[in-house]
Formats: sequence, structure tokens, C-alpha cells
Amino acid sequence: MLARLASPLGQVLLAAATGTLGALPPLEWHQGAAVTVVIASKGYPENPVTGDLIGGLDEAGAVEGVTVLHAGTRATADGIVTAGGRVLSITAQGESLAQARKRAYEALDRISIEGAHHRSDIARAAAPDA
Repeated sequence: MLARLASPLGQVLLAAATGTLGALPPLEWHQGAAVTVVIASKGYPENPVTGDLIGGLDEAGAVEGVTVLHAGTRATADGIVTAGGRVLSITAQGESLAQARKRAYEALDRISIEGAHHRSDIARAAAPDA
């Protein structure tokens, strides 16, 4: 949902914290749809493996409408590695839910993490053409 927010998030959070939300103009939203798929490390959730090198981040981020969000990652001399169970979130926007879903999984296919897993059914029922 935040991927579609066009209003300045900082302004909204400040107004919420200071009790002045009612003074803000109505929130503005980008048109279209957004889909997020989480990539989890091997062993998640019981015993997530850490220290595995993550490849393809630049390639995934190059997919139109895609943002790669880091969660369980860490920078090392060798590159970005896993540092927790929920490693990355791939958020994709598109004109339709089907397009957003297609972009999310296209970006996900460009990322390599040994033993990582993700759900393959996110938004499938709502966008069966993707």
C-alpha cells in the first residue's frame, strides 16, 4: 500500500504523531497496483541461514516499476549477504495487478541466494493472467 502513496509519507507520519492528521489534505495515491513478494533465507523460520551471498540485486532493481527492499541483509567485503530470515521484499508497481505481479516475479527470478525460498502464489488468484 505504501508503494502507491503519492503524498509525502514524512508529512503524514508527523501529523499522526502530533495529532494533526485532520489538517492534512486527503491522501493522494498513484494509480495502478502494487505487489510485494518476500524472499526468505534457507532454514526460515526456525533456523535461518545467514552469510549467504546475494546476487542479482542490480538486475532485479532494473526491472521497470520494481523496488528491492532490504530487511535481513548485511554489507560485507564480499558483497551483500543474508543476515536474517526475511531477507528481501520485492515490490513492483504496474498499471494492473497482473502487470505488477509479473514484474515482481521477473525481478525475483534475477536474484540468487542459495537455498532461499518465496511464495509463488502471491496475487495469483486476483491476477490469474500474470
